[in-house]
Amino acid sequence: MTLLPSAAILLLLPIPFVHSSPPSLNGTSIATLDVSNLSSGRSLWSIIWSCAATLFACTWTAIHPNIPGMDEGKFTVFSRRLGMMIMALIAPELMITWATIQFLSARDTAKAFNAAQVCSSQLHQTRSECANMEDGTATLLSEIPTSGRTSSPHPSPPHVASGAFREWTVTHGFFAWMGGFMLYFNDKPRATLTPNELQRFVNEGSVEMPVITEADIEDRSKGDALSKGIAFLQLAWFVLQLIVRYVQNLPMTLLELDTLAVAALTSIACGLWWKKPKDVGRPHPVYWKATACPPSELAYDTVDALFFTEDWGGILLTYMYPLLSLTGAGLFNSPRAVHSRRVPSVGGYQEGGAGRYPLLIGCLSGTVFGAMHCLGWNYMFQGHTIQILWRTASLAIVSAPVCILLLSSYIIWLDDSNDVGVIALLAVLASSFIYIVARATLIVLILMSFRSLPSGAYDTVAWTEIIPHL
Repeated sequence: MTLLPSAAILLLLPIPFVHSSPPSLNGTSIATLDVSNLSSGRSLWSIIWSCAATLFACTWTAIHPNIPGMDEGKFTVFSRRLGMMIMALIAPELMITWATIQFLSARDTAKAFNAAQVCSSQLHQTRSECANMEDGTATLLSEIPTSGRTSSPHPSPPHVASGAFREWTVTHGFFAWMGGFMLYFNDKPRATLTPNELQRFVNEGSVEMPVITEADIEDRSKGDALSKGIAFLQLAWFVLQLIVRYVQNLPMTLLELDTLAVAALTSIACGLWWKKPKDVGRPHPVYWKATACPPSELAYDTVDALFFTEDWGGILLTYMYPLLSLTGAGLFNSPRAVHSRRVPSVGGYQEGGAGRYPLLIGCLSGTVFGAMHCLGWNYMFQGHTIQILWRTASLAIVSAPVCILLLSSYIIWLDDSNDVGVIALLAVLASSFIYIVARATLIVLILMSFRSLPSGAYDTVAWTEIIPHL
């Protein structure tokens, strides 16, 4: 983490953060906000500030972006990460889906490289033993006087330095998929290599196997225990106060409820990215051998055709491709990514290699996200209509991912191309639209709730009732 975010979190910690618990209709009546009478308790701004600090600490720490382009400035890198942070605040389930795909891709890549190296080592050992046997036979034959025969030594097999390859870990897999290996041709950067391309070029002898240890990769990472520790303490303090407020029957605000839901899901994404290097500035160079033929078209070297289409569908896809990439529906190379020779901002995984797990985990996390908002079922809203809107939106967020999962499973497993399959696809799009509208509705209702909070929401926790004492 850079110095600015760390300093921002440190400045936010001294603020007295006091939070609340799942409210019920047994709480006190709604009172209009009067800041002048809140000197002995919490204020609206202290509630907003504490939630903002928790959200910032969790989302900023959880996000592990891919390696930026070598010609991109700090502002470009910062703005891209800020956009990811906003996405995590609005739709944290998409971040979990992306993190899941990257984790599974990194794990499978590490296994594949290790298995390939074991096979290569065994093959090299077998060839060496055969060569030694042939050399010994040639030596014995050379001692036998034979007229008309010239001895020619058997050429020794190519020598591979012992211990040159270090066993790959999940960190290596993450590093490879996030754009960690840059191909250099004629001492100039050509394009970022995917792990599959790297392994193919190594097997062909076009490049040397990069020797980089996990410690070397972690040394490039900007993530540190201090920033993660601060985020963990802030989240623990937030959850602790919610629990205490529940015990003391003090109501919570809708903003605190939403903060709890977002923080819980971003923590899962952080766990999936735990072994992923963070804020790596430059890739590791891989040099193309002069004796090898020039590399052909590479995965990250060509802009996708959808960016050149002029119909409405293509234009819509140019704005929707980040969401499609987050869900694992497809990878798209934008002109910016190709120009900067980097992995797409929300890419960096094996397309189709993770199977159906991302779909399952993404829909499950979306359902959990909606279920946590159902904790505000009996919140003391400003009116019955607003209460119905909150309940309806929460149930929509719970049920829409279930519909998407079932319908998508029908399309994927049955591969039905008839009218029923088309209807199922339209139903998936409709469910996705309902989910987006429901999420937007919750955000609007949270902002509207600031006009009038339950009076008990301003009460502070009585810690003397919780801490054992004489």
